[in-house]
Amino acid sequence: MVKGLKKLPKHIGFIIDGNGRWAKERGQTRSMGHKAGFRNLERIIKECFYTYGIPVVSIYAFSTENWNRPQKEVDYLMQLFRQCINEEFRDKYPNVRLNIMGDHTRLDKDLSDACAKVMVETKDITEFTLNLGINYSGKAELTYAFNQMAEEGLKNITAEDIDNHLYTKGQPPLDFCVRTSGENRLSNFMLWQIAYAELYFPEVHWPAFNKRDLYTALKVYQGRDRRFGAIKE
Repeated sequence: MVKGLKKLPKHIGFIIDGNGRWAKERGQTRSMGHKAGFRNLERIIKECFYTYGIPVVSIYAFSTENWNRPQKEVDYLMQLFRQCINEEFRDKYPNVRLNIMGDHTRLDKDLSDACAKVMVETKDITEFTLNLGINYSGKAELTYAFNQMAEEGLKNITAEDIDNHLYTKGQPPLDFCVRTSGENRLSNFMLWQIAYAELYFPEVHWPAFNKRDLYTALKVYQGRDRRFGAIKE
């Protein structure tokens, strides 16, 4: 039990929304909002792993639709990813396996190579897993999975087959999904894995979502009655 919490998710996901709105409210540029959001991302990831011991954390960082944003904004986000996925990753997140969700080969070669390098270096770590969604969408992931199964000639496909061809192969399903900034939608995030997840939509923008907000979210999770379609006697 951690800080009075009796039940913690094994897999928590974050749709990190509201960086631009946070910046606008402060008279700052959207880039400054993204910069603040990335700083906060490191704090919250570490809190999930090292304070609460949550084994798997998934982050929706850049969707396949985000390529439609202004090129200047996309370039800045890619630079922030470069700062996150580099030689210092192991120092920042000891005992954490990095798993990129999404087709990282569409990224600039240096960033794609960095993603591949860190994933190889951390692939045998089992204590914690960070799923980082870059160029990711739930529909694209399912399309990828079914194409893989088609190439393998699988027939009479089962739910287990699908599980084993997703980016999250071998991981527990999503237990709890938090989307900040008050938007009440999933926006194409982990559509298969989220089937029985509890959802939480706090009003706070992502850069302002602090450790206390995370604790509040986990307290909300404590109160959810997860029946998975069954009836408790």
